[in-house]
Amino acid sequence: MSKIPLSELLAHSAKVIQQVMAGQSLNSLLPMVDDRYRGGVQALSFFGLRHWSRGLALSEQLLSKKAPNPLFKSLLVLSLTLLSAEDFLALEQEQNTSATAADMPVYDAFTLVNEAVKAATLNKKTASFRGLLNACLRRYQRELVQLLSNVWQQEEVRYNFPQWWIDKLRDAYPQQYERLLKAANQHASLCLRVNRRQGTMDEFKQSLNQAGIEAVQLDEDALMLPQAVPVPQIPGFAEGRFSVQDLAAQQAISMLSLQDGLRVLDACAAPGGKTSHMLEHYDLDMTILDIDERRLQRVHDNLERLGLSKKYHQDNDHYHIRSLAADAADTEAWYDGRPFDVIMADVPCTAAGIVRRHPDIKWLRRPEDVAKTSELQRTIVQALWTTLKPGGYLLYITCSIFPEEGELQAAYFSEHLVGAERLPAIGQMLAVPDENGEIKHDGFFYALFKKAN
Repeated sequence: MSKIPLSELLAHSAKVIQQVMAGQSLNSLLPMVDDRYRGGVQALSFFGLRHWSRGLALSEQLLSKKAPNPLFKSLLVLSLTLLSAEDFLALEQEQNTSATAADMPVYDAFTLVNEAVKAATLNKKTASFRGLLNACLRRYQRELVQLLSNVWQQEEVRYNFPQWWIDKLRDAYPQQYERLLKAANQHASLCLRVNRRQGTMDEFKQSLNQAGIEAVQLDEDALMLPQAVPVPQIPGFAEGRFSVQDLAAQQAISMLSLQDGLRVLDACAAPGGKTSHMLEHYDLDMTILDIDERRLQRVHDNLERLGLSKKYHQDNDHYHIRSLAADAADTEAWYDGRPFDVIMADVPCTAAGIVRRHPDIKWLRRPEDVAKTSELQRTIVQALWTTLKPGGYLLYITCSIFPEEGELQAAYFSEHLVGAERLPAIGQMLAVPDENGEIKHDGFFYALFKKAN
Protein backbone atom coordinates (compact mmCIF):
# COMPACT_ATOMS: atom_id res chain seq x y z
CA MET A 1 0.00 0.00 0.00
CA SER A 2 1.18 3.53 -0.75
CA LYS A 3 2.16 5.64 2.26
CA ILE A 4 1.27 8.79 0.34
CA PRO A 5 -2.10 10.18 1.47
CA LEU A 6 -4.89 9.57 -1.02
CA SER A 7 -5.78 13.26 -0.78
CA GLU A 8 -2.42 14.22 -2.30
CA LEU A 9 -2.75 11.68 -5.11
CA LEU A 10 -6.26 12.94 -5.87
CA ALA A 11 -5.07 16.55 -5.96
CA HIS A 12 -2.22 15.77 -8.34
CA SER A 13 -4.39 13.51 -10.51
CA ALA A 14 -7.12 16.13 -10.80
CA LYS A 15 -4.57 18.68 -11.99
CA VAL A 16 -3.19 16.26 -14.59
CA ILE A 17 -6.66 15.42 -15.89
CA GLN A 18 -7.61 19.10 -16.02
CA GLN A 19 -4.58 19.66 -18.27
CA VAL A 20 -5.59 16.71 -20.46
CA MET A 21 -9.02 18.28 -20.92
CA ALA A 22 -7.25 21.49 -21.89
CA GLY A 23 -5.44 19.65 -24.70
CA GLN A 24 -2.22 18.19 -23.24
CA SER A 25 -1.32 14.50 -23.45
CA LEU A 26 -0.60 12.16 -20.57
CA ASN A 27 2.69 11.28 -22.24
CA SER A 28 3.86 14.87 -21.75
CA LEU A 29 2.26 15.41 -18.33
CA LEU A 30 3.15 12.29 -16.33
CA PRO A 31 6.95 12.69 -16.61
CA MET A 32 6.58 16.09 -14.93
CA VAL A 33 4.85 14.59 -11.87
CA ASP A 34 7.09 14.15 -8.84
CA ASP A 35 8.56 10.63 -8.65
CA ARG A 36 6.88 10.01 -5.29
CA TYR A 37 3.43 10.52 -6.79
CA ARG A 38 3.85 9.36 -10.37
CA GLY A 39 2.78 5.71 -10.00
CA GLY A 40 -0.37 6.56 -8.06
CA VAL A 41 -1.23 9.52 -10.26
CA GLN A 42 -0.84 7.40 -13.37
CA ALA A 43 -3.16 4.71 -11.99
CA LEU A 44 -5.82 7.23 -10.94
CA SER A 45 -5.54 9.24 -14.14
CA PHE A 46 -5.83 6.18 -16.37
CA PHE A 47 -8.89 4.92 -14.52
CA GLY A 48 -10.45 8.37 -14.34
CA LEU A 49 -10.03 9.00 -18.07
CA ARG A 50 -11.27 5.54 -19.04
CA HIS A 51 -14.52 6.18 -17.13
CA TRP A 52 -14.72 9.97 -17.35
CA SER A 53 -18.14 10.05 -19.00
CA ARG A 54 -19.69 8.47 -15.91
CA GLY A 55 -18.27 10.93 -13.43
CA LEU A 56 -19.04 13.83 -15.77
CA ALA A 57 -22.68 12.80 -16.19
CA LEU A 58 -23.07 12.40 -12.42
CA SER A 59 -21.51 15.82 -11.78
CA GLU A 60 -24.02 17.41 -14.15
CA GLN A 61 -26.84 15.80 -12.15
CA LEU A 62 -25.42 17.02 -8.85
CA LEU A 63 -24.40 20.60 -9.69
CA SER A 64 -27.19 23.13 -10.02
CA LYS A 65 -24.96 25.46 -12.01
CA LYS A 66 -21.64 25.38 -13.88
CA ALA A 67 -18.59 24.18 -11.94
CA PRO A 68 -16.74 27.08 -10.24
CA ASN A 69 -13.52 26.41 -12.21
CA PRO A 70 -11.89 23.66 -14.34
CA LEU A 71 -9.74 22.28 -11.51
CA PHE A 72 -12.74 21.90 -9.19
CA LYS A 73 -14.64 20.19 -12.00
CA SER A 74 -11.73 17.80 -12.55
CA LEU A 75 -11.51 16.91 -8.85
CA LEU A 76 -15.28 16.45 -8.56
CA VAL A 77 -15.56 14.27 -11.67
CA LEU A 78 -12.54 12.15 -10.68
CA SER A 79 -13.94 11.68 -7.15
CA LEU A 80 -17.36 10.68 -8.52
CA THR A 81 -15.76 8.30 -11.01
CA LEU A 82 -13.97 6.54 -8.17
CA LEU A 83 -16.88 6.68 -5.73
CA SER A 84 -19.27 5.16 -8.26
CA ALA A 85 -16.89 2.53 -9.67
CA GLU A 86 -18.26 -0.47 -7.77
CA ASP A 87 -21.84 0.72 -8.27
CA PHE A 88 -21.39 0.88 -12.04
CA LEU A 89 -19.64 -2.49 -12.06
CA ALA A 90 -22.64 -4.03 -10.29
CA LEU A 91 -24.99 -2.29 -12.74
CA GLU A 92 -23.06 -3.61 -15.74
CA GLN A 93 -23.20 -7.13 -14.36
CA GLU A 94 -26.92 -6.74 -13.69
CA GLN A 95 -27.45 -5.55 -17.27
CA ASN A 96 -25.40 -8.52 -18.52
CA THR A 97 -22.84 -6.32 -20.28
CA SER A 98 -19.16 -7.22 -20.30
CA ALA A 99 -17.61 -5.59 -17.25
CA THR A 100 -14.06 -5.67 -15.97
CA ALA A 101 -12.63 -4.60 -12.64
CA ALA A 102 -9.00 -5.29 -13.53
CA ASP A 103 -7.73 -1.74 -13.02
CA MET A 104 -10.41 -0.48 -10.61
CA PRO A 105 -9.00 1.26 -7.52
CA VAL A 106 -11.14 0.20 -4.55
CA TYR A 107 -11.54 2.63 -1.68
CA ASP A 108 -13.91 2.68 1.27
CA ALA A 109 -16.58 5.28 0.45
CA PHE A 110 -16.19 7.12 3.77
CA THR A 111 -12.43 7.35 3.28
CA LEU A 112 -12.71 8.44 -0.34
CA VAL A 113 -15.12 11.28 0.45
CA ASN A 114 -12.97 12.54 3.31
CA GLU A 115 -9.77 12.36 1.27
CA ALA A 116 -11.39 14.10 -1.69
CA VAL A 117 -12.45 16.99 0.56
CA LYS A 118 -8.90 17.14 1.96
CA ALA A 119 -7.60 17.20 -1.63
CA ALA A 120 -9.74 20.26 -2.28
CA THR A 121 -7.96 22.11 0.55
CA LEU A 122 -4.54 21.55 -1.07
CA ASN A 123 -5.07 24.08 -3.85
CA LYS A 124 -6.35 27.63 -3.53
CA LYS A 125 -8.53 27.18 -6.64
CA THR A 126 -10.52 24.44 -4.93
CA ALA A 127 -10.12 25.13 -1.20
CA SER A 128 -13.07 27.54 -0.92
CA PHE A 129 -15.34 25.02 -2.67
CA ARG A 130 -14.60 22.03 -0.41
CA GLY A 131 -18.10 22.31 1.07
CA LEU A 132 -19.65 22.07 -2.38
CA LEU A 133 -17.50 19.04 -3.18
CA ASN A 134 -18.49 17.36 0.08
CA ALA A 135 -22.19 18.06 -0.54
CA CYS A 136 -22.06 16.57 -4.06
CA LEU A 137 -20.29 13.40 -2.96
CA ARG A 138 -22.58 12.81 0.01
CA ARG A 139 -25.66 13.47 -2.08
CA TYR A 140 -24.43 10.86 -4.55
CA GLN A 141 -24.27 8.33 -1.70
CA ARG A 142 -27.83 9.15 -0.62
CA GLU A 143 -29.38 9.15 -4.10
CA LEU A 144 -27.13 6.77 -6.01
CA VAL A 145 -29.90 4.44 -7.22
CA GLN A 146 -31.83 7.25 -8.92
CA LEU A 147 -28.68 8.98 -10.16
CA LEU A 148 -27.30 5.79 -11.71
CA SER A 149 -30.64 5.15 -13.39
CA ASN A 150 -30.66 8.67 -14.82
CA VAL A 151 -27.18 8.63 -16.32
CA TRP A 152 -27.30 5.00 -17.52
CA GLN A 153 -29.70 6.12 -20.24
CA GLN A 154 -26.83 7.95 -21.97
CA GLU A 155 -24.73 6.01 -24.47
CA GLU A 156 -21.70 8.08 -23.52
CA VAL A 157 -22.04 6.74 -19.97
CA ARG A 158 -22.63 3.10 -20.95
CA TYR A 159 -19.65 3.05 -23.32
CA ASN A 160 -17.43 5.76 -21.78
CA PHE A 161 -16.67 7.43 -25.10
CA PRO A 162 -17.69 10.74 -26.70
CA GLN A 163 -20.90 10.40 -28.71
CA TRP A 164 -19.22 11.22 -32.03
CA TRP A 165 -16.75 8.35 -31.50
CA ILE A 166 -19.57 5.91 -30.68
CA ASP A 167 -21.50 7.00 -33.78
CA LYS A 168 -18.45 6.66 -36.04
CA LEU A 169 -17.72 3.11 -34.88
CA ARG A 170 -21.39 2.14 -35.13
CA ASP A 171 -21.39 3.29 -38.75
CA ALA A 172 -18.12 1.52 -39.58
CA TYR A 173 -18.64 -1.70 -37.61
CA PRO A 174 -22.40 -2.16 -36.95
CA GLN A 175 -21.91 -5.75 -35.72
CA GLN A 176 -18.79 -5.10 -33.62
CA TYR A 177 -18.90 -1.53 -32.36
CA GLU A 178 -20.08 -2.47 -28.86
CA ARG A 179 -17.29 -5.00 -28.43
CA LEU A 180 -14.76 -2.47 -29.74
CA LEU A 181 -15.89 0.24 -27.33
CA LYS A 182 -15.95 -2.05 -24.30
CA ALA A 183 -12.60 -3.60 -25.17
CA ALA A 184 -11.05 -0.13 -25.54
CA ASN A 185 -11.75 0.57 -21.85
CA GLN A 186 -9.89 -2.51 -20.66
CA HIS A 187 -6.38 -2.52 -19.28
CA ALA A 188 -3.73 -3.42 -21.89
CA SER A 189 -1.17 -6.12 -21.12
CA LEU A 190 2.52 -5.44 -21.63
CA CYS A 191 3.90 -6.90 -24.86
CA LEU A 192 7.62 -7.38 -25.45
CA ARG A 193 9.71 -8.01 -28.55
CA VAL A 194 12.81 -10.15 -28.06
CA ASN A 195 15.99 -8.79 -29.64
CA ARG A 196 17.35 -11.78 -31.52
CA ARG A 197 20.74 -10.05 -31.85
CA GLN A 198 21.10 -10.35 -28.08
CA GLY A 199 19.92 -13.93 -27.56
CA THR A 200 17.18 -16.41 -28.37
CA MET A 201 13.55 -16.40 -27.35
CA ASP A 202 14.11 -19.51 -25.21
CA GLU A 203 16.99 -17.86 -23.36
CA PHE A 204 14.92 -14.77 -22.65
CA LYS A 205 11.94 -16.81 -21.47
CA GLN A 206 14.25 -18.69 -19.12
CA SER A 207 15.54 -15.42 -17.64
CA LEU A 208 11.93 -14.29 -17.06
CA ASN A 209 11.08 -17.60 -15.42
CA GLN A 210 14.06 -17.31 -13.10
CA ALA A 211 12.85 -13.84 -12.11
CA GLY A 212 9.36 -15.20 -11.39
CA ILE A 213 7.77 -13.28 -14.27
CA GLU A 214 4.98 -15.07 -16.14
CA ALA A 215 5.08 -14.70 -19.93
CA VAL A 216 3.05 -16.04 -22.84
CA GLN A 217 4.76 -16.37 -26.21
CA LEU A 218 2.64 -14.91 -29.04
CA ASP A 219 4.89 -15.46 -32.06
CA GLU A 220 8.59 -15.86 -32.88
CA ASP A 221 9.53 -12.45 -31.44
CA ALA A 222 6.63 -11.45 -29.16
CA LEU A 223 5.82 -12.17 -25.51
CA MET A 224 2.90 -10.94 -23.42
CA LEU A 225 3.13 -10.42 -19.66
CA PRO A 226 -0.29 -11.09 -18.07
CA GLN A 227 0.81 -9.34 -14.86
CA ALA A 228 2.24 -5.83 -15.05
CA VAL A 229 5.94 -5.45 -14.24
CA PRO A 230 7.88 -2.15 -14.29
CA VAL A 231 9.91 -2.34 -17.49
CA PRO A 232 13.31 -1.48 -15.92
CA GLN A 233 12.82 -4.43 -13.52
CA ILE A 234 12.47 -6.94 -16.36
CA PRO A 235 15.77 -8.85 -16.78
CA GLY A 236 17.85 -7.64 -19.69
CA PHE A 237 16.27 -4.21 -20.28
CA ALA A 238 19.47 -2.20 -19.82
CA GLU A 239 21.37 -4.78 -21.90
CA GLY A 240 18.94 -4.39 -24.80
CA ARG A 241 17.54 -7.93 -24.75
CA PHE A 242 14.01 -6.73 -25.51
CA SER A 243 11.80 -3.78 -26.41
CA VAL A 244 8.26 -2.89 -25.44
CA GLN A 245 6.15 -3.11 -28.61
CA ASP A 246 2.58 -4.19 -29.19
CA LEU A 247 1.96 -7.37 -31.20
CA ALA A 248 0.10 -5.42 -33.90
CA ALA A 249 3.06 -3.10 -34.42
CA GLN A 250 5.38 -6.09 -34.66
CA GLN A 251 3.52 -7.37 -37.72
CA ALA A 252 4.99 -4.71 -40.03
CA ILE A 253 8.15 -6.66 -40.74
CA SER A 254 6.18 -9.73 -41.86
CA MET A 255 4.68 -7.87 -44.82
CA LEU A 256 7.89 -6.45 -46.26
CA SER A 257 10.18 -8.23 -48.70
CA LEU A 258 13.34 -7.39 -46.79
CA GLN A 259 16.83 -8.75 -47.30
CA ASP A 260 20.33 -7.66 -46.32
CA GLY A 261 21.66 -4.64 -48.14
CA LEU A 262 18.35 -3.03 -49.17
CA ARG A 263 17.98 0.73 -48.99
CA VAL A 264 15.10 1.29 -46.55
CA LEU A 265 13.31 4.42 -45.33
CA ASP A 266 11.38 4.46 -42.05
CA ALA A 267 9.34 7.64 -42.37
CA CYS A 268 7.78 9.15 -39.21
CA ALA A 269 10.15 6.78 -37.40
CA ALA A 270 10.04 7.86 -33.73
CA PRO A 271 10.25 6.24 -31.25
CA GLY A 272 11.96 3.63 -33.43
CA GLY A 273 10.23 0.36 -32.66
CA LYS A 274 9.82 -0.68 -36.29
CA THR A 275 13.28 0.59 -37.26
CA SER A 276 14.93 -1.51 -34.57
CA HIS A 277 12.79 -4.56 -35.38
CA MET A 278 13.97 -4.46 -38.99
CA LEU A 279 17.60 -4.03 -37.93
CA GLU A 280 17.33 -6.95 -35.50
CA HIS A 281 16.48 -9.16 -38.49
CA TYR A 282 18.49 -7.66 -41.37
CA ASP A 283 21.61 -5.64 -42.18
CA LEU A 284 20.06 -2.70 -44.01
CA ASP A 285 21.07 0.62 -45.51
CA MET A 286 18.65 2.44 -43.25
CA THR A 287 17.35 6.02 -43.28
CA ILE A 288 15.24 7.17 -40.35
CA LEU A 289 13.12 10.28 -40.75
CA ASP A 290 11.01 12.21 -38.28
CA ILE A 291 9.79 15.80 -38.13
CA ASP A 292 10.66 16.16 -34.43
CA GLU A 293 14.38 16.24 -33.63
CA ARG A 294 13.79 15.42 -29.96
CA ARG A 295 11.70 12.38 -30.88
CA LEU A 296 14.39 11.37 -33.35
CA GLN A 297 16.85 11.28 -30.47
CA ARG A 298 14.64 8.62 -28.85
CA VAL A 299 15.22 6.44 -31.92
CA HIS A 300 18.97 6.79 -31.45
CA ASP A 301 18.69 6.06 -27.73
CA ASN A 302 16.70 2.89 -28.44
CA LEU A 303 19.11 1.73 -31.13
CA GLU A 304 22.01 2.33 -28.74
CA ARG A 305 20.36 0.37 -25.90
CA LEU A 306 19.58 -2.54 -28.25
CA GLY A 307 23.19 -2.66 -29.46
CA LEU A 308 22.16 -1.90 -33.03
CA SER A 309 24.09 1.34 -33.52
CA LYS A 310 27.39 -0.46 -32.91
CA LYS A 311 26.80 -2.79 -35.87
CA TYR A 312 27.08 0.07 -38.30
CA HIS A 313 29.94 2.36 -39.19
CA GLN A 314 29.86 5.89 -40.48
CA ASP A 315 32.51 7.68 -42.50
CA ASN A 316 32.59 10.39 -45.10
CA ASP A 317 31.82 8.06 -47.98
CA HIS A 318 29.24 5.62 -46.70
CA TYR A 319 26.48 5.75 -44.10
CA HIS A 320 24.62 2.61 -43.06
CA ILE A 321 22.25 4.47 -40.73
CA ARG A 322 21.39 8.06 -41.51
CA SER A 323 18.83 10.10 -39.60
CA LEU A 324 17.04 13.19 -40.80
CA ALA A 325 14.87 15.63 -38.84
CA ALA A 326 12.47 16.92 -41.49
CA ASP A 327 8.88 16.93 -42.71
CA ALA A 328 8.39 13.72 -44.68
CA ALA A 329 6.11 15.55 -47.11
CA ASP A 330 8.78 18.14 -47.92
CA THR A 331 11.08 15.94 -50.00
CA GLU A 332 13.16 18.91 -51.17
CA ALA A 333 14.32 19.37 -47.58
CA TRP A 334 15.69 15.86 -47.08
CA TYR A 335 15.64 13.59 -50.17
CA ASP A 336 19.07 13.09 -51.80
CA GLY A 337 17.74 11.70 -55.07
CA ARG A 338 18.68 8.06 -54.41
CA PRO A 339 15.42 6.06 -54.41
CA PHE A 340 14.50 3.52 -51.76
CA ASP A 341 13.81 -0.19 -52.17
CA VAL A 342 11.35 -0.17 -49.27
CA ILE A 343 9.46 2.60 -47.48
CA MET A 344 7.66 2.12 -44.18
CA ALA A 345 5.09 4.91 -43.87
CA ASP A 346 3.82 4.78 -40.30
CA VAL A 347 2.02 8.08 -40.72
CA PRO A 348 0.43 10.40 -38.13
CA CYS A 349 -3.14 9.44 -37.26
CA THR A 350 -5.81 9.86 -34.60
CA ALA A 351 -4.38 6.80 -32.76
CA ALA A 352 -7.94 5.52 -32.33
CA GLY A 353 -6.64 1.94 -32.13
CA ILE A 354 -4.46 2.38 -29.04
CA VAL A 355 -6.93 3.93 -26.58
CA ARG A 356 -6.44 1.02 -24.15
CA ARG A 357 -2.89 2.24 -23.59
CA HIS A 358 -3.63 5.96 -23.95
CA PRO A 359 -7.09 6.73 -22.51
CA ASP A 360 -6.54 10.46 -22.92
CA ILE A 361 -6.79 10.07 -26.71
CA LYS A 362 -10.58 9.86 -26.76
CA TRP A 363 -10.83 13.20 -24.92
CA LEU A 364 -8.06 14.92 -26.89
CA ARG A 365 -9.50 14.10 -30.32
CA ARG A 366 -12.27 16.02 -32.04
CA PRO A 367 -14.52 14.85 -34.91
CA GLU A 368 -12.76 17.15 -37.37
CA ASP A 369 -9.38 15.58 -36.54
CA VAL A 370 -10.18 12.48 -38.60
CA ALA A 371 -10.46 14.46 -41.82
CA LYS A 372 -7.38 16.53 -40.96
CA THR A 373 -5.15 13.52 -40.33
CA SER A 374 -6.53 11.77 -43.41
CA GLU A 375 -5.50 14.73 -45.58
CA LEU A 376 -2.06 14.85 -43.93
CA GLN A 377 -1.57 11.14 -44.58
CA ARG A 378 -2.33 11.61 -48.27
CA THR A 379 0.15 14.47 -48.52
CA ILE A 380 2.91 12.44 -46.86
CA VAL A 381 2.37 9.18 -48.76
CA GLN A 382 2.11 10.89 -52.14
CA ALA A 383 5.41 12.66 -51.45
CA LEU A 384 7.12 9.48 -50.26
CA TRP A 385 5.92 7.61 -53.35
CA THR A 386 8.17 9.81 -55.50
CA THR A 387 11.23 8.57 -53.59
CA LEU A 388 10.45 4.86 -54.13
CA LYS A 389 12.27 2.78 -56.76
CA PRO A 390 10.30 1.20 -59.59
CA GLY A 391 9.57 -2.29 -58.31
CA GLY A 392 9.87 -1.06 -54.70
CA TYR A 393 7.39 -1.49 -51.84
CA LEU A 394 5.60 1.01 -49.61
CA LEU A 395 3.85 -0.17 -46.46
CA TYR A 396 1.16 2.22 -45.23
CA ILE A 397 0.51 1.95 -41.48
CA THR A 398 -1.77 3.63 -38.96
CA CYS A 399 -2.67 2.76 -35.37
CA SER A 400 -6.29 3.65 -36.10
CA ILE A 401 -9.59 1.83 -36.52
CA PHE A 402 -11.36 4.66 -38.37
CA PRO A 403 -11.93 3.66 -42.03
CA GLU A 404 -10.87 7.14 -43.21
CA GLU A 405 -7.38 6.27 -41.94
CA GLY A 406 -7.59 2.64 -43.05
CA GLU A 407 -9.45 0.94 -45.86
CA LEU A 408 -10.87 4.13 -47.37
CA GLN A 409 -7.40 5.63 -47.42
CA ALA A 410 -5.88 2.52 -48.99
CA ALA A 411 -8.51 2.63 -51.72
CA TYR A 412 -7.61 6.26 -52.39
CA PHE A 413 -3.92 5.39 -52.74
CA SER A 414 -4.72 2.51 -55.09
CA GLU A 415 -6.40 5.00 -57.38
CA HIS A 416 -4.11 8.02 -57.04
CA LEU A 417 -0.54 6.70 -56.62
CA VAL A 418 0.89 6.42 -60.13
CA GLY A 419 1.86 2.85 -60.95
CA ALA A 420 0.63 1.47 -57.61
CA GLU A 421 -0.37 -2.17 -57.27
CA ARG A 422 -1.99 -3.08 -53.97
CA LEU A 423 -0.69 -6.37 -52.61
CA PRO A 424 -2.11 -8.66 -49.92
CA ALA A 425 -1.54 -7.40 -46.38
CA ILE A 426 -3.17 -7.75 -42.97
CA GLY A 427 -5.50 -4.80 -43.49
CA GLN A 428 -7.58 -3.73 -40.49
CA MET A 429 -6.67 -5.23 -37.12
CA LEU A 430 -9.31 -4.69 -34.42
CA ALA A 431 -8.61 -4.89 -30.69
CA VAL A 432 -11.37 -7.27 -29.62
CA PRO A 433 -11.30 -10.32 -27.32
CA ASP A 434 -10.48 -13.69 -28.89
CA GLU A 435 -12.25 -16.96 -28.08
CA ASN A 436 -10.45 -17.02 -24.71
CA GLY A 437 -11.52 -13.50 -23.86
CA GLU A 438 -8.01 -12.09 -24.36
CA ILE A 439 -7.14 -8.95 -26.32
CA LYS A 440 -3.71 -9.71 -27.74
CA HIS A 441 -3.04 -6.60 -29.81
CA ASP A 442 -4.02 -3.01 -30.47
CA GLY A 443 -6.03 -1.66 -33.39
CA PHE A 444 -3.82 -1.19 -36.48
CA PHE A 445 -4.16 -0.92 -40.23
CA TYR A 446 -1.73 -2.12 -42.92
CA ALA A 447 -1.79 -1.71 -46.70
CA LEU A 448 1.08 -2.73 -49.00
CA PHE A 449 1.76 -1.19 -52.41
CA LYS A 450 4.28 -2.07 -55.13
CA LYS A 451 5.49 0.48 -57.64
CA ALA A 452 5.41 -0.60 -61.27
CA ASN A 453 8.75 -1.10 -63.02
